Amino acid sequence: MAQQQRWARLSAERPTSAVYVLGTELALDVSGSAPVGATAFDVWGTAGVHLYIVHDGEAVKIPSCVPRWPLGNNTEAIITMDTPSIIVNNDKVRISYYKDNGKAPMAQALLHLTCVEISLDADTSRSGTVNRKAKNKKTWTWGPEGRGAILLVNCDRDYVGAKQMDNQDTKVQSYADLKDMSLLILTTFGPEDIFDNYQLLLHVSESDHDKVGVFHAKGGKKMNQYKHVLGSGKVSYAVQRDGFQEHHFYVEGLAFPDVSFSGLVTFHTTLLEPPCKDLPEVPIFNDSVVFRMAPWIMTPCTLQPITVYICSDRSNADFVAAVSKLVMKAGCKLIICPELENRGDRWIQDEMEIGYVQAPHKGFPVVFDSPRNGQLKNFPFKDVLGPDFGYVKREPASAKTVSSLDSFGNLEVSPPVTARGKQFPLGRILIGSSFPSFSGKNMARVVQDFLFAQKVQPPVELYSDWLVVGHVDEFLTFVPARDRKGFRLLLASPSACYKLLKEKEQEGHGDALMFEGVKKNKEISIKRILSDQTLRNCNEYFQKCIDWNRDILKEELGLAEEDIIDIPQLFRRVGAAGKAVAYFPDLVNMLVLGKYLGIPKPFGPIINELCCLEEEVRRLLEPLGLSCTFIDDFEPYHEKLGEIHCGTNVRRKPFSFKWWNVIP
Repeated sequence: MAQQQRWARLSAERPTSAVYVLGTELALDVSGSAPVGATAFDVWGTAGVHLYIVHDGEAVKIPSCVPRWPLGNNTEAIITMDTPSIIVNNDKVRISYYKDNGKAPMAQALLHLTCVEISLDADTSRSGTVNRKAKNKKTWTWGPEGRGAILLVNCDRDYVGAKQMDNQDTKVQSYADLKDMSLLILTTFGPEDIFDNYQLLLHVSESDHDKVGVFHAKGGKKMNQYKHVLGSGKVSYAVQRDGFQEHHFYVEGLAFPDVSFSGLVTFHTTLLEPPCKDLPEVPIFNDSVVFRMAPWIMTPCTLQPITVYICSDRSNADFVAAVSKLVMKAGCKLIICPELENRGDRWIQDEMEIGYVQAPHKGFPVVFDSPRNGQLKNFPFKDVLGPDFGYVKREPASAKTVSSLDSFGNLEVSPPVTARGKQFPLGRILIGSSFPSFSGKNMARVVQDFLFAQKVQPPVELYSDWLVVGHVDEFLTFVPARDRKGFRLLLASPSACYKLLKEKEQEGHGDALMFEGVKKNKEISIKRILSDQTLRNCNEYFQKCIDWNRDILKEELGLAEEDIIDIPQLFRRVGAAGKAVAYFPDLVNMLVLGKYLGIPKPFGPIINELCCLEEEVRRLLEPLGLSCTFIDDFEPYHEKLGEIHCGTNVRRKPFSFKWWNVIP
């Protein structure tokens, strides 16, 4: 990278003073100070000065026997220095001008130099520590060889008793709050007098003042000695040296990347020369550091579970107990939202999605609050947000535009994949929308814009509006596997279900009843299901809707048929629009906790004292090393058009892969 260069004008009439900043070049205006009639010059400098002549585009270091150089536009004199000065005007450069072959100089221009060091530094190598005098810190690049500093959106609530997120005030409330921030160090070496006379600014652009907050550590241990100096309307700060050679600044993010914000923020430090009377200061040096805001990252259900969330009320006690046993078996923590808080809203998957943010020095989970705003609407902010647990929300301008597709059962993410030669080491987000040629429902644009702006998990749009509820988790999920890509995609399949039921009928079990023991008026035999032509016609259509998504998933996730398992499932038509709901508890709408699966109990036909649907699911999944537990969710969830996944939520361990190593 070329060194920053500054033009210095000289005078043959009086000595000139200039500040030289370490690491830059000072180009001398040789011709501008030459007397009339001068045709050549020579240059001399004190021991601390390195002199170069650029003649016809080539740099030549001044030899010990100082030659004369012809005056002209093709000849320049360049100065560099290595060490900050101890006193002002400690070093000197003299230019002598000659006429033709004259031995004595016609005139001389004298330059007094004071060398200072000014450097703005951050963790540009992403190692967790600040890199001093780093190169290429003005750009931010992706990938394993990339460079650039990282900021966390300080969206948690570390201070006990606070009513808002940490980045919604202009105070440092605790040391835990500081740990969520990135360190920015301004280094200044040189004579004190220079920094008394020259002004040093730390500043951001006008467009970034609402994206970051900056606190100046004033040297003490008390929280009130961290002074808020940039952000929230403040764009520049005059740094007083106060005898310190290092100034520590703590930087917090205020905003996630979004449609109108790339996520990049540049910090500048600028040295301003004292003005002439009644005139503004003149900038003579600038150093810059670029940060990128850490994105919000989703975690697929194949990652290790940490905490399971569930709602309890008087009607789902058995369900909560069954899930609790599974959670204990999987070694997770269980958090139960009581009826007093959920107020009968049990759809905790739809209310929020738990992801995380990460920087080299720190990371923490962040809950994304959906726009659905049911009776659980206060739960993410009131109960999930806390110390080292952040919060983010996106809402449309009008609540009237919010649809069921804005619930986060309609927001999933794949495991890591490679598609069409491109790697997606953090997977790809999956969202459900209306069919491309239909004017149906879609996820709110503000939510989609947010998801696309994170960059590291490029979303894939699927067709989910063929369902009454319209969520992708109604027809797909992922489970871990020990072979191939490390997972399988499970798709709900009416075709697989009809094939299974037909096999059972041919084996002589046509009278076996589905829904036996659930509700007497719902019991129905295999042969009656198979003979219901209306039901079959609807499921043939629903299978085509799923197959449309199958093709998209294979292309966008780079999947082969061997990566997909068809799980038997039937749907039934509801209402004049002909949209679908699960005919029996939706088997793919499961809770995945490592190898332990909590699957809706389908109440399929009992054959040889076993549910044939359960046995088929075991046959398909247990060879992968998975353990299937079937949980009765019929009355509390299935009959209300949801299942186990809809009624639970999981915080999972972050990816070991660092997002900044992605190549978007």
